Amino acid sequence: MVPPQLPDTMLAVRVEEFHQPYSLRQIPTPSPSNLGPNDLLLKVGVASYCHTDSMVIEGEIAKHPQITASHEAAGTVLATGSSATDFPVGSRVMVGVPFHRCGSCAECQGSEEYKQYCTNGDYFGVTTDGGFAEYAIADAREACVLPDAVGFDTAAPLACAGCTVWRGVLRADLKEGQWLGIVGAGGGLGHLGVQFAKALGLKVVGIDAKDLALELARECGADVVVDARKGTKEVVEAVKGVTGGEGVEVAINVSGADEAAALSCAMTRVHGTVIQLAQPTEVKIPYPELIFRDIRIKGSLISTKQEAERMLQTVADHNVKVQTNFFFGLEEVPKLVDFVHAGKMAGKGIVVVDEEEQRRIKQAKH
Repeated sequence: MVPPQLPDTMLAVRVEEFHQPYSLRQIPTPSPSNLGPNDLLLKVGVASYCHTDSMVIEGEIAKHPQITASHEAAGTVLATGSSATDFPVGSRVMVGVPFHRCGSCAECQGSEEYKQYCTNGDYFGVTTDGGFAEYAIADAREACVLPDAVGFDTAAPLACAGCTVWRGVLRADLKEGQWLGIVGAGGGLGHLGVQFAKALGLKVVGIDAKDLALELARECGADVVVDARKGTKEVVEAVKGVTGGEGVEVAINVSGADEAAALSCAMTRVHGTVIQLAQPTEVKIPYPELIFRDIRIKGSLISTKQEAERMLQTVADHNVKVQTNFFFGLEEVPKLVDFVHAGKMAGKGIVVVDEEEQRRIKQAKH
């Protein structure tokens, strides 16, 4: 198929300097003729904002500025590289965050479970151009075709937030009917984790410290919801009260609060596991949890492509809902960021980039 005629320039939200607000710029549109063999040229439908984006703009994880922001995006394939044969033009896809992995390091050559840990490649929207643009280049080896039932507004936040907490739930390695605790259960990752866990047949204790977040965790299916503002002692008593006096088998921590990791350990039974997904500067855990109670701590990154494909099918099969806050057009990204910094955001902030998608969603909302 002949690639479509694209404009010479496109609108993009850029990280021009670290520690500075985003810039809205006209930049050159990616050309189909410049695609690598495994590249996809996408017309971006929806992109979303993630906590990691704030780390990028502060220079904590990015190699350099001068990139287009957002590592969570979904869109339509306009052109493909010579080896991207699984993605016909017109395919609806969710991007993968890894971009051009090296293919030769220990992670790339080892188990499929850890290939996303390659540190020699790039990461979409983190170290290379991302999704806050009208068009974007994605890596076909990491991208996933969307099930028909999953829209762009659902898929975009799943590209990182969904993949991260989905893998956390998988790493919990629990059987149907066992108890999983989620600290931060009403947040952007947490409310998805609750739904994923329920889809896999687990029992869920949701912990949070805001009224709206607690209500969202309850709406998403948490079997028990506990207010962290009551303090560690009361939270642990409440958790033990529903788990036969033992605590949860595994806890997932998606809260960056100083005391969240310690609370996750305290509510977990002896010899249990805590999976740390939140990324505070320091993860603070009292030594008795590690030594006297033998709590094991695991970190976890985003999903593999195969795990992400399973996640998307689970979303379709179980009608998993993403709590979204809509912003229409790239011009509204500064407004989105202001909402996040003001603490007004419940769930995920998403930017509907494509004008046709904007019209469709606005009509559906009315």
